[in-house]
Amino acid sequence: MDIGVISVRYARALLKSATEQKLADDVYKDMQTLAESYMRVPQLRFTIENPMLGKDKKKQLMLTACGTERTKLTDRFVELVLNEDRENILQFMANSYITLYRQQKNVIPGRLITATTVSPETEQKMRKMVESRTNGTVEFVTEVNPDIIGGFILEYDTYRMDASVKAQLNNILNTLKK
Repeated sequence: MDIGVISVRYARALLKSATEQKLADDVYKDMQTLAESYMRVPQLRFTIENPMLGKDKKKQLMLTACGTERTKLTDRFVELVLNEDRENILQFMANSYITLYRQQKNVIPGRLITATTVSPETEQKMRKMVESRTNGTVEFVTEVNPDIIGGFILEYDTYRMDASVKAQLNNILNTLKK
């Protein structure tokens, strides 16, 4: 069976259970923490997939990767995944849950890249602008990248607006080369 199909089935069941128990937001945070753990510590996946590591150690490792403030539902989900010998696709399950949750709650991930740190007011203005265009809630991540020199780059959904000084200088340079 396909890893994508399996992970979506598990994620869908987890989301359904979390929604029924009014824990969907908390489980979403747990799954974000888990997905982030996999991204920050690439060895995590290989360790969890190691057949020589006992289930109790795997469980402890997986629960730690979900964060310290987890829900009981997340704990039970990890136990289920281990009992069904599906720990090798837990990362995909976490990402599938995040995607399904965002679809259900109309949450749009967005990213604002600036040359310097922006004020919370400016960030809030950008968030409101995106929310008005998408009719959803924006999950905003801000990033500072001095390489863009000035201006900003705004990304959300499939939209990308590059209003950086670097992009403008590159456009001028490309025009001069013609």
